[in-house]
Amino acid sequence: MKRRTFALAIGLGVAGLLAPRLAVAEDHLAQAISHTKEAIATGEQGRADMLVTHAEAALQHAEAAEKAKSNTHTEDGIKHLKAAIDEGKKKDSGAATPHAKEALTHLEAATK
Repeated sequence: MKRRTFALAIGLGVAGLLAPRLAVAEDHLAQAISHTKEAIATGEQGRADMLVTHAEAALQHAEAAEKAKSNTHTEDGIKHLKAAIDEGKKKDSGAATPHAKEALTHLEAATK
């Protein structure tokens, strides 16, 4: 009986330590997805400057999510967000928007 109680206490302790970190990662991922959708919408309107603004915000959240919980989809999303930012800074929303869309695909896959 004491072993079960001890094992339960250890398990709950570990879960308590990990749960907040996972919740933070999911929140950052949700914010990254939201900003990426905004980047796509403004990119489709030809507004490269706003695409860059939203993509940079998405990038910050994606990097925070990656730091909290590593995931290959998040890594790929970060790469595409950086590419979208680079193209957007060149005022080329036509080249930046597909990168933002690819980033969104990866970030959404990271939530599953």
